[in-house]
Amino acid sequence: MSLNSVRPWRNIYRRKSRQIYVGNVPVGGDAPISVQTMTNTLTTDAAATIAQVLAAAEAGADIVRVSVPDESSAKALREIVKESPVPIVADIHFHYKRGIEAAEAGAACLRINPGNIGSEARVREVIKAARDHNCSMRIGVNAGSLEKHLLEKYGEPCPEAMLESGLDHIKILQDNDFHEFKISVKASDVFLAAAAYQALAEATDAPIHLGITEAGGLTTGTIKSAIGLGNLLWMGIGDTIRVSLSADPVQEVKVGYEILKSLGLRHRGVNIISCPSCARQGFDVIKTVETLERRLEHIKTPMSLSIIGCVVNGPGEALMTDVGFTGGGAGHGMVYWAGKQDHRIDNDKMVDHIVELVEKKAEELKAIEPQVDAAE
Repeated sequence: MSLNSVRPWRNIYRRKSRQIYVGNVPVGGDAPISVQTMTNTLTTDAAATIAQVLAAAEAGADIVRVSVPDESSAKALREIVKESPVPIVADIHFHYKRGIEAAEAGAACLRINPGNIGSEARVREVIKAARDHNCSMRIGVNAGSLEKHLLEKYGEPCPEAMLESGLDHIKILQDNDFHEFKISVKASDVFLAAAAYQALAEATDAPIHLGITEAGGLTTGTIKSAIGLGNLLWMGIGDTIRVSLSADPVQEVKVGYEILKSLGLRHRGVNIISCPSCARQGFDVIKTVETLERRLEHIKTPMSLSIIGCVVNGPGEALMTDVGFTGGGAGHGMVYWAGKQDHRIDNDKMVDHIVELVEKKAEELKAIEPQVDAAE
């Protein structure tokens, strides 16, 4: 039984959006919220870009975006698409011909920025290429690159200007009978992005791509994204997300999943519940958790593990997790299995033992429910 059915205060009622496809990934409607990232290698270095795409996909990325700034990149994109296990979005700026070339190269989606793609006539040519090659599109409005006439009208980037930009571009697509699109209204300012997204959610039924753009480094960007995206997701807004970090794309994927997991919107891998540690700890909690996070990265089955340093909160947390370990004294602690005390083990054998138990529990859960990473 779902926790949401017995604890209604856990429910998130997602905004009703129509569904499109990015390759074979459904976006919007009742589809799980997809997690995206973007490569940061030179696209012309196909081997390096493919390696980054594969690493992101292994971390759980549903969709990967690749920049296509020039003709050479568009040519390399064909090989990247061929080797990618996930749909590739081509990131297009300034030159509409790159969009046409990317569609021809097999991109599953074209991301265009209405502030810099060019005239409406050029946008129509990109739309035709998308339709001819079965591509979806993303309208990517960004506070940092709004159209000149909107900045003159509103005086500065603001939610109203971002919404107008997005709706103007939606009209162009719809006037050309193209409806396979999603839309984003990103800003680096959390308040600006949130306000723009809320207005957008009320104005259209298009799937919404969430992001706090230029969020910063791993720590700063994670916090800004968790606040900005977390609040919007809690409100039911958002069909696909990208966490923008000045960090490895794999980290973007990990943070994205953690945000979704914390809200019960996606479930993938081991959710480790651990204490911050204190003088009561019966073992080195911080080092143990760091080691377990690394050694359990290969587990894709959704499950929970509690690692608590002492008996103050340890038994209570273990009652609600699949596997648990609570520090005791005299160099050993208590292992919990399915919420119940099971056996003791010495601290120096604890990590290897927990890894074995988690792997065993993951296999049991997989046998019961083989679908990994289901939406709640």
